[in-house]
Amino acid sequence: MIAAPDQDPPRQTPQRILLVTGLLGAGKTTAMRALEDMGWEAIDNFPIRLLDRLLETEQGTARLDAGAPLAIGFDTRTRGFDPSRTIASVKKLSQRTDLSITTLFLDCGGQELERRYNETRRRHPMSEDKPAATGIAAERELLDPLRRWAEVVISTTDFTTNDLQQAIRDHFRTERPRDLTLTISSFGFSRGTPPLADLVFDMRFLANPHWVDGLRPLTGRDAAVGDYIRQDPAFAEAFARIHELLLLLLPRYEAQGKPYVNVAFGCTGGKHRSVFMAEQIAAALRDAGFSPTLLHRNLASRGADLLEGTQV
Repeated sequence: MIAAPDQDPPRQTPQRILLVTGLLGAGKTTAMRALEDMGWEAIDNFPIRLLDRLLETEQGTARLDAGAPLAIGFDTRTRGFDPSRTIASVKKLSQRTDLSITTLFLDCGGQELERRYNETRRRHPMSEDKPAATGIAAERELLDPLRRWAEVVISTTDFTTNDLQQAIRDHFRTERPRDLTLTISSFGFSRGTPPLADLVFDMRFLANPHWVDGLRPLTGRDAAVGDYIRQDPAFAEAFARIHELLLLLLPRYEAQGKPYVNVAFGCTGGKHRSVFMAEQIAAALRDAGFSPTLLHRNLASRGADLLEGTQV
């Protein structure tokens, strides 16, 4: 009998490490927040001289949880900051098979940095009693080895905050992006517009089932009410256009990193038209691959009929 050869142990997925540094005022805080929103574990203003200790192993096992990528932010304000020493440390750590280390350097033009310092009325830490331009120049010279070493360099000179957030998402999105949390809701305008709604559609242009005696006690979830609303000549086109608009907007919201979107449909009392449209749109979006949560704010309200008023 021939013994089966020993199987190789399963290969460990390397711990993903991103070192984030750059010029003060170039957007490190914004970048770290964007990474955290994408599921990275973020440690900002880390004493980079302690990087070896943070990533050291115990009995051959990484001390860090390899399940979540780790972003470590540092800059020239860190005590004992030494670019050459940092590079040497990262080179040594990069030889380990259980780590995958990338360095991001955030750059920015001098004039734009001066403008940002003037806007925020903050003094550059390296300028002392001199103009901000002096401190920026000294910092740029100090950081030059790190800039040349970094695998990824992003210049934020012409970036807005949103531009930088999008650039971070494009470069460092995790393998499994977080799904958009989508809520489809109905409400009655007589009880106020939902304060957190991103998109609000007014359904009061549709025929109102409240004025039909047999439909008044029912809701937009009942088939008879749905059949009545569908008979309105404006319903089919309005539904198709709203559906098409949402299919356009929702992926773009997701691409921009917006975690929550609330689409609200309103009518007078929040019982018939808004409920029916919310139900129909939610079903159509599920068929398109979304996973909306459906909420009816005023459906159980006993005063919905009173809010509709009396027919003249």
